Amino acid sequence: MPQGECKMGKIAVLFSGQGTQHTGMGKELWDASAAARAVFEQADSLRPGTSEQCFTADVAELSITSNTQPCMFTVELAAAAALDEKGIRADMTAGYSLGEIAALTYSGAVDFATGFELVCRRGELMQRDADAAGSKMAAVLKLTNEQVEEICREFEQVYPVNYNCPGQLTVAAAAEEFKAFSARIKEAGGRALPLKVAGGFHSPFMEQASMDFGKLVRTIEFNTPEIPLYSNGTGRPYEGDYAKLLEDQINHPVRWQAIVEDMIARGVDTFIEAGPGETLCGFVKKIDSGVKAVNVEELL
Repeated sequence: MPQGECKMGKIAVLFSGQGTQHTGMGKELWDASAAARAVFEQADSLRPGTSEQCFTADVAELSITSNTQPCMFTVELAAAAALDEKGIRADMTAGYSLGEIAALTYSGAVDFATGFELVCRRGELMQRDADAAGSKMAAVLKLTNEQVEEICREFEQVYPVNYNCPGQLTVAAAAEEFKAFSARIKEAGGRALPLKVAGGFHSPFMEQASMDFGKLVRTIEFNTPEIPLYSNGTGRPYEGDYAKLLEDQINHPVRWQAIVEDMIARGVDTFIEAGPGETLCGFVKKIDSGVKAVNVEELL
């Protein structure tokens, strides 16, 4: 390598999960990028009013899972299209929870219409199970994973589900146990922060949604991803039965910290969050402060 030449690391594009939705999300992308506008228009052709819902709906409407998932998917793919327009393309990709469907689409494993169909159905099924279960989610802060797991075992229907980063593990809990669990976490020196989601995802509360979604994904013919695509369930790149990975993702934990650590081990030093907010950027920085993590809007 010539003296003074800097070896560039790899780029990972990350797609956000539920909880970061907000009124007006995606409007800046619409205004700034013709490629992003084309994605919104494609979503509107499949589900009329999707763009308008992203731009003008209040948080309560956007937090209904059957709305959240198609809206978030659209904003995320619009963000990815804007990056492509700027000549920025990932070396690998992953999505957090519903973001995994966006990553699946971005990787080329399915086309946009198929990804949109999947995320719409996924949102409907998860909303149905959330309504039936009466469950909640909370991010537990300031405790180790082992401490949180131990406290969860004290309750009948509280499950550790999203392994986000050091010092943060999300749990799914039955509504009737949520108050006692939160008090127990506080007693242990932690804090349980309720999330803006409709139910206890990635847990046994989603058992029926997982099975029904599995029936749909087994009708899909997947392409080989153009870049490495990571699975929430394994924390590693997709391999084997893609339909099974997607089915199990709904009612099994998200191994987010493992995903980011594996990407870094494979040479990623720049993470771009494609979606509203900077939640995933925050996770990445807590996992490894030596890498760069930015939201897509900082690059447009």
